Amino acid sequence: MTPLRQRMIEDMQVRNLALNTQRSYLEQVSRFARHFHKSPEQLGPEDIRAYQVYLTNEKKLAPGSVLIAVAALRFLYKVSLKRDWQFDDVIPAPKKPQKLPVVMSPEEVLQFLGCIGSMKHRAILTTCYAAGLRISEVVTLKPTDIDSQRMVIRVDQGKGQKDRYVMLSPTLLEILRTWWRVSKPRHWLFPGDFPDSSISTSAVELACKKARRLSGIRKPITPHLMRHYSVRRTMSSVGGANCAQACIS
Repeated sequence: MTPLRQRMIEDMQVRNLALNTQRSYLEQVSRFARHFHKSPEQLGPEDIRAYQVYLTNEKKLAPGSVLIAVAALRFLYKVSLKRDWQFDDVIPAPKKPQKLPVVMSPEEVLQFLGCIGSMKHRAILTTCYAAGLRISEVVTLKPTDIDSQRMVIRVDQGKGQKDRYVMLSPTLLEILRTWWRVSKPRHWLFPGDFPDSSISTSAVELACKKARRLSGIRKPITPHLMRHYSVRRTMSSVGGANCAQACIS
């Protein structure tokens, strides 16, 4: 490990950046260095500009993907290498196009959830949908995080390593209660293959992909997108009862 990489790791650790962020930044900086076959310490503004042009014009990366590289390089040069630059000029961030979100209708939600064979996977994806939670947050829920008295779900150390509460709908509560009565989970609400570990996000993503294929729905469906699909409207609408039936039957 080079001294610069070690310093960057330590800089991210003392700032308590999320592990996924640390891995992403290190990978982006590594790609940058490999592109020029030089240490980033030997590269400057013109090299960074050329690399951004390469990512945009040759690699044809989406603005969101370029933004990740921009964030990593800004951290490297501003924090670890302490360059005294005008970073908005030296490492500009591309403007992301504003697009209308693709939203599934209540009928499509029912159709999709009905194609999930496993009760566990249905309960997990319904929780993403009904509570607007990230898949990484749902798979690490504990039974004690479900507060039926206050009708909230406690999210322990979610994105940004912050605790928070989200609303728990009566329909979702009944779905989770049904799952609990059937599985009797102990430590994790959704255990994995081993009782002392939670289910992996990759297992849920695989089940989601299979259900989308079976449903015939052409719209994009992933665990991450499920949390963005107008959930509360669907779960509190007339279709809410039907949605619950589809999830637990």
